Amino acid sequence: MVTDRKYWMDTLVRIAHPVLDALSERRLRTVMPVEALKEGRSDYTYLEALGRTLAGIAPWLETGPRTGDEGELRDHMAAMVRRAIDAATDPASPDFMNFDKGGQPLVDAAFLANAVLRAPNELYEQLEPKVKENLISALLATRVIRPAFSNWLLFSAMIEAALYRIGAQWDRMRIDYALRQHEQWYAGDGVYGDGPAFHWDYYNSFVIQPMLVEVLDAVHDQYGDWSDLRSKVQTRAVRYAAVQERLISPEGTFPPIGRSLAYRFGAFQHLSLMALREQLPEELEPAQVRCALTAVMKRQIEMPGTFDDNGWLRIGFAGSQPEIGEEYISTGSLYLCTTVFLALGLPPEADFWQGEADWSARKIWSGGEAPRDKAISG
Repeated sequence: MVTDRKYWMDTLVRIAHPVLDALSERRLRTVMPVEALKEGRSDYTYLEALGRTLAGIAPWLETGPRTGDEGELRDHMAAMVRRAIDAATDPASPDFMNFDKGGQPLVDAAFLANAVLRAPNELYEQLEPKVKENLISALLATRVIRPAFSNWLLFSAMIEAALYRIGAQWDRMRIDYALRQHEQWYAGDGVYGDGPAFHWDYYNSFVIQPMLVEVLDAVHDQYGDWSDLRSKVQTRAVRYAAVQERLISPEGTFPPIGRSLAYRFGAFQHLSLMALREQLPEELEPAQVRCALTAVMKRQIEMPGTFDDNGWLRIGFAGSQPEIGEEYISTGSLYLCTTVFLALGLPPEADFWQGEADWSARKIWSGGEAPRDKAISG
């Protein structure tokens, strides 16, 4: 019997391996296809693939088993990732990536920075000194990019938070501005607007809630009001996790609402993050969250057409659906789906991996008992 943990691990490796294997050998530009609705995405797609893949795999690399078959695989992947970071940030590399031209590099440098925060030992401390210098230089290079007045403010904040945590020069103002604006954009009941307007989409999970939580983890002790805000953000994060769990149908589907649906089950990054942090709402059993997320994974990853013949992801929500992609979507963008695997950072003996349990929608639609849902006031 394949356990859920092994299914998660095998699926993550299946998705991530083509990116990391090619980049670790400095041949990503040679072999990675670039599927896109708009020309010119090759300027950005490779950093997208790297940053997003690492954001998802980082917790498993940092805290996964060190022994046995899983430990051996984790060690192999971690070494591959460090070579990939070297290839991406070395100016002499054929796969040296764009960190400062156009707006998009800010986004994916932030996902790379997020990965470093999630795995500081594996993705920073174990780098060779020259690679550390190159990584810091790459992150600093993004400062020429002006973020949009939206969730993009958090990309600048995330990069600065990572620079702070690795002991590099950092800019407090970029973090403070992002935090203050998102506090103004809080819409209530655990949800933020994406800028001044509220959008029906999954950006509270793709970006906003996880980055608010983890930026404040890194820097909350710098100012009293940042520390106070961290408590409020955490309360909202728990509420949003409850909402996310209830969005998963008895069949393992979820509403195809809003933009960026080609990120597939990356829509549940936040729920997986809260499971990893062991900060799920008290009414949710960890096992029911695992079972719900596993059902979603299976529905999407096993759809025909999800991968091309060489194992690269294709644009789509349920299989290959090029029309799902927006003009900013290309092959590299799709690897944000890996963020659903954050809970692999929990050890095999954690409650999350134990037993079977129905999730909320499955309980309710089968006529079973489930706690009433209610809003929060703050």
